Amino acid sequence: MANVLKVAMKHAIATLLGRGRSQRSVARELGVARETVSRYVRLLRSDGRDEPEAARPDQAIPTAGPDGAGEGSEGAVPTAGPGGRRSDCEPFRETIEAKLALGLSAQRIWQDLREESESAPGYESVKRFARRVEERAELPFRRMESPPGREAQVDFGKGAFVVGEDGRRTRPHLFRMVLSHSRAGYSEVVRKQDTETFIRCIENAFRHFGGVTETLVVDNLKAAVTRADWHDPDINPKLRAFCEHYGTVVLPTKARMPRHKGKVEKNVDYAQSNALKGRTFASLAEQNRFLADWEKKVADTRIHGTTRRQVGKALEAERPHLAPLPESLFPCFREALRKVHRDGHVEVDRAFYSVPPEFARTTVWVRWDGRFVRILDGRLREVAVHPACEPGRFSTLSGHIPARRISALERGEGWMMGKLRLVGPRTEAWARAVMANRGIEGLRVIQGLLAVAGKHSARDIEAACRQALDAQSFNLASVKEAVGRSESQPPLFAAEHPLIRSVDEYGQVAPFPIAPADGQPAPVRHAPPQETGERRQ
Repeated sequence: MANVLKVAMKHAIATLLGRGRSQRSVARELGVARETVSRYVRLLRSDGRDEPEAARPDQAIPTAGPDGAGEGSEGAVPTAGPGGRRSDCEPFRETIEAKLALGLSAQRIWQDLREESESAPGYESVKRFARRVEERAELPFRRMESPPGREAQVDFGKGAFVVGEDGRRTRPHLFRMVLSHSRAGYSEVVRKQDTETFIRCIENAFRHFGGVTETLVVDNLKAAVTRADWHDPDINPKLRAFCEHYGTVVLPTKARMPRHKGKVEKNVDYAQSNALKGRTFASLAEQNRFLADWEKKVADTRIHGTTRRQVGKALEAERPHLAPLPESLFPCFREALRKVHRDGHVEVDRAFYSVPPEFARTTVWVRWDGRFVRILDGRLREVAVHPACEPGRFSTLSGHIPARRISALERGEGWMMGKLRLVGPRTEAWARAVMANRGIEGLRVIQGLLAVAGKHSARDIEAACRQALDAQSFNLASVKEAVGRSESQPPLFAAEHPLIRSVDEYGQVAPFPIAPADGQPAPVRHAPPQETGERRQ
């Protein structure tokens, strides 16, 4: 073909470029188009096997990475930049590699080179050279093998089509769990990937294996993780409760990092290609029965390509290392976030349930089933439990009502009588007489008496109730009038007392008239005329 370079031409181009010539000068000297030289350089970058056999060991041939750098015949770090020019950083290779090993940035390395040498290369040259060195120094992936009973990996794929009686084709989700040590698997097809379905699939897998692993490796699907974070993810509260019930721990993978659960990734592909590809089923149940039979007869009898052991026998050896299953299944319940209303209740299935007063107008977690409604705070600590009630009903616990919001009528007659007993015996006696004479409506009267007692002294209330009892008056108005009359100010002086002189004695020396004790006006006394400074003639 005319557009394919001969071996001799390839050797000539490589030799000239290895001597530091530019692509333009090489094309001019060999009489070929510059695009031909450029195409050959790109070919060498993508495939290093086109190295000319006649090249001398001391000639660098540009055969390297995607950034345009050349690479020596022995696979060393590239010594030539774009166009075959030798990098200015080559004399400082050892220094740059050592500083990169220390974790220094390209800018810091360039600054150090400027201080250490007057012939230091430019910043852009150092940055390109450091990037090429780091790309060549990439480490291989490390395989992680798990001891028995330590880990299980979980993933979803696509199941086989289900064709209904009406001819409608639907494709369910294929759930698969794999024990990382033995590579034993469990498969199940489901309609949805919600949290409840996800939990039931995991539970069925544990029951199939006959035990529980220490950890569960899952990806960041919404049924398991509410907020993805490699170091501290937020696990769905219901899944966390499931793990506490079974004594295991969920460890989500890093986002967009499927190789963190590579064992189950390959097993999902294996189940799809070996068991389900090219098949259709009439129902989910039929497909699940087929998968259970396939796991037993095919998947468990194969010799695994990595472990070189039969999977079924490896599972039998791993089973004693699994934690025992709990006595009961994980309880089936629904859960959701609920906003607490102003009245201190949350709505669940159109019924209303109270919460402690400190949670008013906050958001709480609610879990409910056919028997109970459990309310939890933000840390999933239980704060209230109610029996489930019918729609439209209210379930209010007495401890959830603030003391200031409980009226005296709600507290009852006994509580009000106890409060009135503290005021005095006459007050309690009048209140009991009111209840005996007026019946149920008397509760409002003694509630009003409590309000009056909170505004006046106990002496005045006792006096008023005594008068009302004497008059056989059982209306609150009579007590209020009596309290008003008894609130007159006491006299400034007592009328008679052994230690106090009579008013008449004070009147003999006082320069102003004093009313006698009998209330009669005091006689007016005229002071004698005083003499002026002049004697009358």
